[in-house]
Amino acid sequence: MTINRVEPFTYFFQTDGHTVPNNPNLPVLIYNQVLIPETDSLADLFEETFTQNGWSGCWRWGVYDFQHFHCNAHEALGIAQGQAEIQLGGPQGDSFQVKAGDLVVLPAGTGHRNLGCTNDFLVVGAYPAGQGRYETNRGDPAEFLKAVQRIIETPLPTMDPIYGKNGPLIELWEIKP
Repeated sequence: MTINRVEPFTYFFQTDGHTVPNNPNLPVLIYNQVLIPETDSLADLFEETFTQNGWSGCWRWGVYDFQHFHCNAHEALGIAQGQAEIQLGGPQGDSFQVKAGDLVVLPAGTGHRNLGCTNDFLVVGAYPAGQGRYETNRGDPAEFLKAVQRIIETPLPTMDPIYGKNGPLIELWEIKP
């Protein structure tokens, strides 16, 4: 398998002001075809690469089909198999097509959900060191202000989940060494 050097697309999403805060300071990053399958498992390569770059708590599954966000963790979603249409940015956000080999990095607070996928859709998820005990929020208006505060308090990662210290996430999220 090959890791391609690609520049991610960046997307900012505004808050709806009462359910999904998103993250107005950090963009969502979508790396198209960062991994190209040959004969080995993309899931294994995503997991190994995330771990080498300090992103842990790896899991393999899909993306929930209900709107949710994590207020205390940034999240890397490596698409290991299949394809899906995912909505980012909460109910007012945009939908994106993702497929095997793509990587989506969500800053804390970014709403996301699965709008539909192939039967073989498989994601490898991971979080920066120390953020593996993430909260899953569903946009309860009573918890909105607390979620916003948690997002502000969430530490930035020290490495890009694919490229490490020299990855585009470091510059795009303005992480200081």
